[in-house]
Amino acid sequence: MEPSPGAGDEGFRRALGGLTTRGRSFIAAGLAAGACAYVLGQQDLLRVGLLLAALPLVCVAVLCRTRYRVAGNRRLSPSRVPAMAEARVHVRVDNVSRLSTGLLMLQDRVPYVLGPRPRFMLDRVEPGGHREVSYRVRSDLRGRYPLGPLQLRLTDPFGMCELTRSFAARDTLTVVPRIETLPPVRLAGEASGYGDSRQRALALAGEDDVIPRGYRHGDDLRRVHWRSTARYGELMVRREEQPHRARCTVLLDTRRIAYHGAGPDSAFEWAVTGAASAAVHMLERGYAARLLTDNGTLVPGQDGTTGGFGGDSSEASGLLLEALAVVDHSDGGTLTPAHDVLRGGNEGLLVAFLGELDDEQAAIVGRMRQRTGGAVAFLLDGREDGAAVQRPLRMLREAGWTALPVRPGDLLADLWRQADRQPDQQSARARARQSGAHEAMTREGTGAGL
Repeated sequence: MEPSPGAGDEGFRRALGGLTTRGRSFIAAGLAAGACAYVLGQQDLLRVGLLLAALPLVCVAVLCRTRYRVAGNRRLSPSRVPAMAEARVHVRVDNVSRLSTGLLMLQDRVPYVLGPRPRFMLDRVEPGGHREVSYRVRSDLRGRYPLGPLQLRLTDPFGMCELTRSFAARDTLTVVPRIETLPPVRLAGEASGYGDSRQRALALAGEDDVIPRGYRHGDDLRRVHWRSTARYGELMVRREEQPHRARCTVLLDTRRIAYHGAGPDSAFEWAVTGAASAAVHMLERGYAARLLTDNGTLVPGQDGTTGGFGGDSSEASGLLLEALAVVDHSDGGTLTPAHDVLRGGNEGLLVAFLGELDDEQAAIVGRMRQRTGGAVAFLLDGREDGAAVQRPLRMLREAGWTALPVRPGDLLADLWRQADRQPDQQSARARARQSGAHEAMTREGTGAGL
């Protein structure tokens, strides 16, 4: 890039528009001194006035004729940062011309939510030299924020004139939801990420069902499959068993009518943070996880083979966090699209973060439990008395869900532990009811015998 102020009359007129307050004041003072010198007949005062008025114009002319070439680049560390955490932006300016630069003021354009606009003063940069500066940015709100373009202000040594030139390069800082560390509990109906209880990828019914492959250097000779070796005429070995990976679907309710309030401490932001924490936690435990919203959107997307489930944990985690960084309220009023997606087959463990539910929506969520190995729901309660969630909680629990109310100030880690204990409590209550009914029947039978 060559941020040259331009040449000719047009460049000079444009440079005049860059006069600073000091430069304009000098011109005004020079004109006033000249007028007073004419009225009073003072030649010395006229010379002072001409000097005051000419100095800014000379600075404009010199700055206008200055030509140089500089290159600028920006580097984010890291480029993806959790909410309420800081990222550092490194800026480098290289002088690629054969002339030294004058005093430069570097300014980067950043959104107001990331902090004040950074400004730096760079002293003379020698030919072939460079200067590096850095600044920090921080946001309490998730999202994608553009950085740039980088602006370079040229100024003369007296501060009479400033000209601004912009670089074209821009970067994007992604602020993802905060991730809360969850305890390694075993939820109701949950299977291990990789386990012997899961279906194998290869048939294990007998030796004839083994799918062999060609021998590779380093393979254990004890795995040689002699029948296939004789059939194909080359050394064949048995494949290693590939366990089927357990699945987990994280359902996020984004309906606008289901949440109240806005801002970093709102119920919706709590649900987004919870969905991100649960998805990353399950990926770390070896699950193939995906994100599902109320309007039926899947992340990772449907690819026809994996059903939208993430394979590699690091890649899937990145895709999920990128999607949750920009997720917003939906205008829909029903969870039916999400139910239609889950109706296709066995989805493994289902973890849902839900807003307020009426009876119809609670019934739809209850039917999602039919084809899942386990279902845990965190139902956000926007009212202090908790009356709004009692009926939906009861409906979900009757449908087989492990349902927990979420009140303002609750920690997801504590609720995650309760989701581990609640099934045992429900089973204990069910056994108590059965035991009470059995004792009542026994007493009635005894009374009849008497």
